[in-house]
Parts: sequence; structure tokens; C-alpha cells
Amino acid sequence: MSVPVLSGPSATGGGLVPSLDALRGLPCGAARRTPVTHRERQVLVLAANGNTNSAIGLALGLGEETVKTHMRRVLRKLKVSDRTQAVAVGLRVGLLGLEDVAVPHHYRGRTRVEPSLDGAE
Repeated sequence: MSVPVLSGPSATGGGLVPSLDALRGLPCGAARRTPVTHRERQVLVLAANGNTNSAIGLALGLGEETVKTHMRRVLRKLKVSDRTQAVAVGLRVGLLGLEDVAVPHHYRGRTRVEPSLDGAE
């Protein structure tokens, strides 16, 4: 399936980005039919939880270069240019669920997080 793209470059300069309308137009469960392998999904889940390539490799028993290869394939298959976009699109189309992303301990129990301009809590 071809996904239409916005006419401008992505904010990261990584090329054209899929339009939101195109992502919304994907049939329910379309991500499950996306040819993302089980291992690629494992890498994406670990990346969604803030792990580095090195940490992902340790967790899965893979070399860092192998993790990078899996991540490049995920980015290509989801037609995005970085890990953040991959996680967002993965969540949006059902490849990832909210249960796949752990909430850091210091956010548990909060109902709303106010942004801090100076980085302090």
C-alpha cells in the first residue's frame, strides 16, 4: 500500500513525511500486516522505552550494528526518518500499544504533567 505524503520536508530534514490523513486512512490493524518482523518490533518496543542501541543489543543478545540494522528497517517500513516518529506512528497504527511503553517511576500517580521551562520539577 502506498502512503501519500505531505508536500514539504519533515521537521528533521529527513525527507517527506506521511500525511496524517494517510495514516488515519489505514485500515484497522494495518500495522499488524506491515512486514515488521517480531525482532524489529522488539527493537522498537525497547527504543520506545528510551533504550540506547547498545542497551537494546544487550537485552536481546545482539550486536549494536545488528540493532542499528533492525532500526533502519523499521524506519524504512514505517516511512519515517527517526526513532521518535517510528514510536509515534507505531502507536498510532497499532503496531505498539500503550502497555508497551513503561511510565517512569517519577510520573506514576500523576494525572497531569505541567511543562517546566527551566527543566526543574
